[in-house]
Amino acid sequence: MKKSIQLTSKLLSAAGGGNIRLDKFLSTQLPDLSRTQIQKMISDGLVQVDQSPSKASMKLEGIKKISYTFPDLELEPTQIEPEAIELNILFEDETVIAINKPPGLVVHPGVGKPNGTLVNGLVHYFDQLSDLNGKLRPGIVHRLDVGTSGVILIAKNNTSHANLASQFEKRTIKKEYFGITWGLWKESSGQINGAIKRKRTDPTIYQIDSSGREASTRYQVLNQGDYISAVAFYPKTGRTHQIRVHSASMHHPIFGDNKYGGGINKTKGFIPEVTQRFKHSMKQIARQALHSKRITFMHPATKQEITIEAPIPTDIKNIQDQIHGIC
Repeated sequence: MKKSIQLTSKLLSAAGGGNIRLDKFLSTQLPDLSRTQIQKMISDGLVQVDQSPSKASMKLEGIKKISYTFPDLELEPTQIEPEAIELNILFEDETVIAINKPPGLVVHPGVGKPNGTLVNGLVHYFDQLSDLNGKLRPGIVHRLDVGTSGVILIAKNNTSHANLASQFEKRTIKKEYFGITWGLWKESSGQINGAIKRKRTDPTIYQIDSSGREASTRYQVLNQGDYISAVAFYPKTGRTHQIRVHSASMHHPIFGDNKYGGGINKTKGFIPEVTQRFKHSMKQIARQALHSKRITFMHPATKQEITIEAPIPTDIKNIQDQIHGIC
């Protein structure tokens, strides 16, 4: 449900005066939502100021129109149930955990998914996790799509969480993804720049839109055959679905990515033998062929640079091995 507020000096005064933060102001207008929920609405692009996306920290002044869309909170869980979910721990010390997230594992509970998530497993195995992202997202500093595998960082305390979050915000954390894409790239390397925004007709899909949030991804083609390519992606920003949207915008959607044009329909138009091979491969992988391979960051406590790497999983390697083997 979409609503709007016409910001006036009277409303500003009642909320605490001029230069009030956007998230704080909305907290005064939407008392049924927590500050964390409001901040998530803003980060998810559900709040616009004068028809433009903004940040929770934006200072409000003057007369503005604030539009917002309520998230569906009716089925959102209110607490985390610990579950003995198997976790592949790549690194752990007193402040940071690095998990190799398998494909299909949702990062945190939400509407329609109250359990069976990475967070449910984290609260089962670890006594201490940060809570800066709220009680429903303990330890979660950043996220990976459900179908994307690989390295994800978890904070054990609020100090390390704030430090890592700051590194993400300042874009000093280096991330490398490995993906299998459709088609042959004209350039072996390059930079994809394109602001990203939710699609109005389907909020689960993102698209290139000049009015969206800035997004930048560097790529390097590693290997390519007649039909598919292995590509390393280095996202500078961290927008939702960024690599998937950017790769698709270059007419090279990620293999198996139904949402952005890389799914089963992409197998059509080849000779029958090739089409059948691709259909079989897509059935075997059953997700987008995208993996968070490596992440490099400054350790919050030791202040030393550290790199965590997750090996390419078997399902993606099986596709990779077919790059030059499709008849």
